[in-house]
Amino acid sequence: MAVTPILIAVNAVIYFLQYFVYDPFGFGMYFGLNKLFFAGAYWQILTTMFLHGSLTHIIMNMAVLFQFGTIFERYLGGVKFLLLYMIGGVLTSLLSLSYLFINPTVNLVGASGAICVLLGFMANLDRYSRKGLIIALLLMSFAPLLLGMNIAWYAHLFGFGIGYLAGYMRIFR
Repeated sequence: MAVTPILIAVNAVIYFLQYFVYDPFGFGMYFGLNKLFFAGAYWQILTTMFLHGSLTHIIMNMAVLFQFGTIFERYLGGVKFLLLYMIGGVLTSLLSLSYLFINPTVNLVGASGAICVLLGFMANLDRYSRKGLIIALLLMSFAPLLLGMNIAWYAHLFGFGIGYLAGYMRIFR
């Protein structure tokens, strides 16, 4: 059974619930990664990966997940791919908690940290794609900031680093 379409479907269902069933702000604060984590909301390190701030946000993330998830499922198999994605995403969330000490009002949402784990893993595996993937990472992390958009650029960098390290250590291969 293919894992990528299931991950995309779960993200889509949660997006629907977030915006059309529940209060988007309250739902996002409860399940997004924010200072409530330090008060015992430990589930946030996992649930933040399935929330998105806008329709554009989820569409872009799911398009990239579809593209790279399909490749990695064929290469690693469904179980190893899912482990790379989920464990990498949780580790990215844990590292991203450090940003809350800089800006305690931030609420992190999105799958892009976990997706960047895949990009980093691929950058380690395929030296011919490495430069292009690093350029893509830098563009998607910093270009939106120039447009005044609030994005978790640090989660992208953490995720890419975790994925690259996992590839280097030959984890999941």
